[in-house]
Amino acid sequence: MSAENGLLAIFAGAGVTLFLVILALYVLLVIAEWKIFTKAGRPGWAALIPIYNSYVLFDIIYGQGLKFLLLLIPFFGGIVALVSYFRLGQVFGQETGFCIGLVLLSSIFTLVLGFGSAQYVGPKTDAFI
Repeated sequence: MSAENGLLAIFAGAGVTLFLVILALYVLLVIAEWKIFTKAGRPGWAALIPIYNSYVLFDIIYGQGLKFLLLLIPFFGGIVALVSYFRLGQVFGQETGFCIGLVLLSSIFTLVLGFGSAQYVGPKTDAFI
């Protein structure tokens, strides 16, 4: 086996390993979202369906699922996404520090929210976004 083939095998192995790690993290995040949905009294299977899961998540956060369409507005959509992560923590009764964690490290804090003991308290109805 030449040095080139050996190097190629190392890169291929690293690529496969990285793919498996990303896949495992994705599966964990879907399971955490499933648990978040069930904690909020929504069907967990909704976490598996693209677009509909955004609708359900915004229904949990805002009480109006169609607000997820705000994500489609350039620039404003990014702000809505950040505010939505923050509000996700609030509807589960979390403190400001946890909500900031959801904004900055969403994958980790989504896992904590899904697998932790947080209870759904419902959305505030007075906020625009």
